[in-house]
Amino acid sequence: MTVATRLEQKEAAAFPVHGDHASFFEASQRGNVGVACIAYSSFSKSLMGSEGMFWFNKTTSRVCKSLTLSAALVAATACVSTASAAPELEFIGEVDFPTGYAFKGTTVGGLSGIDYDRRHKVFYAISDDRSQINPARFYKLKIDLSDGMLDDGDVTFSDVTPMLDESGQPFAINTVDPESIRYDRARNALFWTSEGDANALLPPFVREMKLDGTFVRELRTPQTYTPTADQSSGIRNNLAFESLTFSPQLDRVITATENALYQDGPAASFAEGTPSRILEFAVRSGAPLHEYVYVTDPVADAPDPATAFATNGLVDFVTLGERRLLTMERSFTTDKGNVIKLFIVKLWPATDVRGFDSIEGHAVRPVGKTLVANLADFGIVADNVEGITFGPLLPDGKRSLILVSDNNFSTTQVTQFLAFRVKTGF
Repeated sequence: MTVATRLEQKEAAAFPVHGDHASFFEASQRGNVGVACIAYSSFSKSLMGSEGMFWFNKTTSRVCKSLTLSAALVAATACVSTASAAPELEFIGEVDFPTGYAFKGTTVGGLSGIDYDRRHKVFYAISDDRSQINPARFYKLKIDLSDGMLDDGDVTFSDVTPMLDESGQPFAINTVDPESIRYDRARNALFWTSEGDANALLPPFVREMKLDGTFVRELRTPQTYTPTADQSSGIRNNLAFESLTFSPQLDRVITATENALYQDGPAASFAEGTPSRILEFAVRSGAPLHEYVYVTDPVADAPDPATAFATNGLVDFVTLGERRLLTMERSFTTDKGNVIKLFIVKLWPATDVRGFDSIEGHAVRPVGKTLVANLADFGIVADNVEGITFGPLLPDGKRSLILVSDNNFSTTQVTQFLAFRVKTGF
């Protein structure tokens, strides 16, 4: 039996039939760790006792951080665990492409989402070009990790495919804002998100397409997310559907807003996080099933002056197992750069807010968060990292994790690929 054959068998075992990003990391997080309890009083007038509920009120704006307590109290109060246990990731390399890099008549850039297709042994990366530079598109690429490292020359683009609208045509300029992409092995199809354009009153969406970019269908996003001219409800501009993943059984597709809907609370700031919404759809029917509140961290670095641009948001996630996600937050402050954090998130027993036009005035238990890594801890100078996926098995049988950055087509940025070896502990 060849080494390649043994690796293929290991990879098949690591990925059960129910999905690519499934139960490989089901055994996780045993034992107590120190925690920083984020009592998100920026949205909560009162903590509802030991049941871990928060009374959301977007009119108050104060965040309280207190280093504290045992795992039992964290479970009781639904606080956010933010201290890492032993490292679970090992950085194994970086490959950068300069802005302006061309492939098959297109400018490579804006890579906001990435996914690994184990069946065809390729990656798909989606560009967030709003058909302004080239038609909205996704790329096929290969990432060679056969020596256990990511080095120059290991990332190669192999194809580019335009995404087509309902009429079978490439998207017209400024009619779409692609952000995330996932391969559905059961359907041999791709799902992808657009975060719409709140300024133009274009709603966000999740769509299914064939591998050749042909439109299949659009899932039924609730009216709650539709932007409004008076900004009384709906998505914020450029802060909508950045994330996408599947449930382990591939029966649900999950997305999330980068920041809060207008009616749910304020955007993230240096003082406070923001209550984003996680939204689950039934894959078969395309109907919305569940919604959960995900409270991001505050902006990592204070803007100076205070009016300088600063943001933090939920930019992508992948499935770890049933009701468990590996999420990625990206914080940016002008002249201070990016801070990228990874978290383990448990959806249960968070409150299902499906059907809530607004979470204001409701007692809500947000999802629980546990910090896994800050990329700065690896000595990485992170660009605008927005895409995450598990990749192929490494020669030692460990799983790889791949991140990619959106260079905003800016000459001061790069398209950055980062690779990690996943250790046990998830």
